[in-house]
Amino acid sequence: MVLWESLKTVYALLAVIPFVPFAAVYGISKLVTGDAKKAFRHAMDVTTLLLIGIVAVLFNRIFTNSFGLYGILLLMLLGGGFIGNLQYRKRGKVETVKIIRAVWRAGFFIMGLMYVVLMATSITQHIFRL
Repeated sequence: MVLWESLKTVYALLAVIPFVPFAAVYGISKLVTGDAKKAFRHAMDVTTLLLIGIVAVLFNRIFTNSFGLYGILLLMLLGGGFIGNLQYRKRGKVETVKIIRAVWRAGFFIMGLMYVVLMATSITQHIFRL
């Protein structure tokens, strides 16, 4: 039980400031692989998981509901279905790994934007007690 609470606390701390884990993963990955592009993609992949969590929590707090995580997962699944449909129409086959990678990487940019917007909204609400 203590281990689970510790993991939740570490995850929460890393998720609140996602650019710190991004920089850490990028630096370590670049040091290990020597490839900046691969390190950047790896850092994106790890940070996306953190961004999904914090965006869901911010959404839930701002709009006082519990739909945040489910909404994000729903949109990611719909995006994957849309990309899969386009891929099937164009190539006649579906490459699942490419679809998952595309949705996950697009999620990084969308969640990054949503993080900035929702964090600014949350801070504004807190300051003005809205």
